[in-house]
Amino acid sequence: MRHFYRTHLTPGETMDAADVFFAALSLRATTTAHRSRTWRGVVGAPELTVTVRLTAKPEGGHYTFVEVVTDQMGESRVDRNVKRFFVELHRRADPAHALEAVY
Repeated sequence: MRHFYRTHLTPGETMDAADVFFAALSLRATTTAHRSRTWRGVVGAPELTVTVRLTAKPEGGHYTFVEVVTDQMGESRVDRNVKRFFVELHRRADPAHALEAVY
């Protein structure tokens, strides 16, 4: 699946957050570059080996475009964790913002 998110964090701050977040999921970095990373590891039950590829590019001067591609079909456990990572980026960019459900 392909996910994307725009943040006010710099690409460097985004990559630092990604390194911490995906390492906590027991994924190990297999490829590292200045603005991209690839992680592989086992996530979920049944245990599946997954690949997560993240890129962070400056966009429009004050935004960073974050794109994450997983090798899983449909809504897998790693895809839900990618969405949790986007929430983590949102919290870092705006710590005063309270997330709430809108019905």
